[in-house]
Amino acid sequence: MFLKNVLLSALLAKGLLLASPLQAQESALSYDQYLSELKQQAVEQGIAQGTIDAVFDQIKLFKKAVVNEPAKSGPENLDKYLPNRVSEALVEQARSLYRDNKALFDRLGKEYGVQPRFVLAYWGITSAFDASDYPALTVIASNAYHGEQAVNVAQAYGGDGYDAAFISALKLMERDQLKFDNLKSDSTGLMGYPHFTPKQLAKYGQDGNGDGRVDIWHSLDDAFATTANYLKQLGWDYDGTWGRQVSAPKALPQDLVGLAVHKGFDQWQALGVRRFNGSDLPSRKDMQVSLIMPDGKNGRSYLVYDNYRVLRKTQGSEHLTLAVTYLSERIKYPEIK
Repeated sequence: MFLKNVLLSALLAKGLLLASPLQAQESALSYDQYLSELKQQAVEQGIAQGTIDAVFDQIKLFKKAVVNEPAKSGPENLDKYLPNRVSEALVEQARSLYRDNKALFDRLGKEYGVQPRFVLAYWGITSAFDASDYPALTVIASNAYHGEQAVNVAQAYGGDGYDAAFISALKLMERDQLKFDNLKSDSTGLMGYPHFTPKQLAKYGQDGNGDGRVDIWHSLDDAFATTANYLKQLGWDYDGTWGRQVSAPKALPQDLVGLAVHKGFDQWQALGVRRFNGSDLPSRKDMQVSLIMPDGKNGRSYLVYDNYRVLRKTQGSEHLTLAVTYLSERIKYPEIK
């Protein structure tokens, strides 16, 4: 396709690679020309002409679109990272939201099989409880034009990229009979409280309040149900938790560390791993768990369970995943009644 050929080098950024900031200029396509090519792609994907006419007249070049965002270096260690990433203000915001909507969230949590504290922690780390209000199609088209895959959304978009996300958004609009103004996003094109891509919303969206619509921007019912459904479909266990911080011998072979290694509590106990307070590990025999040391053998150690593996699929790093679990613990204790 002409569009793909012209922007080939820029669209290499669909993975974790970033395009040069000059590549969009070097493509010799103006934004209007690019939109014409994107419109042709929409036609080829079966998008109705009425939808195309209604949408493209409203798309502008979004000046705040994320372009060539540099990769951020990893945090030094979890001891510094977690208190900074999960601020006291964020904790209080999460707890207040739970406190004010506890009956609703508890009901939906049981219905969808995900404890409310994990849904709220996911929101807190992923979106900081900000549904955002930029026109999503404008943002996504602008980022597609620049050929960029922003580092902070690379995990969410995977190999699809912004141009594919734009087509997915159009298909979502047609399926759910949405209007241009219904789709709002942050400056990277991620939408609603869970910061979902159009494809994720199409796949996991749920009508939590029974009004016949899926609104993850304004309806806490829908946003909660959609996020819980997402985690449940990835394998969440309502009767389980995520894991625990432990103490582990520094001499423990490093080939035993990582999510690829599964052992029972009794096996980890025999290897010298203990609860963080030094007491014995749980005696239950029905679980295979993994030991992780994100900062190496001199940093924190955790035994993590299947629910941690689910969260890890949704986050770009071990540090971000542990930020979700840390916030979930801060929501849980002290208990909100």
